[in-house]
Amino acid sequence: MQKEKRPKILWYQSAGFLAIIALAWLDELLGLSTLILGNHPFLPRFQVSTLEMLLVLAVWLLVSAATRRVLEHIRLLEGFMKLCAWCHRVEYKGEWIRLEQFLEQGFDTPTSHGICQICLEREKAAAERARQGQGPVSEQPST
Repeated sequence: MQKEKRPKILWYQSAGFLAIIALAWLDELLGLSTLILGNHPFLPRFQVSTLEMLLVLAVWLLVSAATRRVLEHIRLLEGFMKLCAWCHRVEYKGEWIRLEQFLEQGFDTPTSHGICQICLEREKAAAERARQGQGPVSEQPST
């Protein structure tokens, strides 16, 4: 199975959070906040930068997990296959093909034919009516 490429949104999201972390460390190294805001000796700067980095990492993990869940839901919704309600053909790569062909091409799954219990009962009843001279009556299975 082919490995999926990571969506661009996750790359942009990761780059954004890494940029925030880099700015926090750059601020520690160059003292950008001191240059911009002045000197506020409340806590040692290394502890503040470490705390900022840990908070940003926590938010990054939460946002990343939420984004992954949203992308999984989008993939699920995009993955629905179109099935013709009349002939039961499947749309596969822009073509309408028989379900058996779809299973063989899309999943490398050989197919066989059978009969479900509802159709079996319907066909038995139709055959019995035909033997009794009533002729076939088409009935739709109730689902």
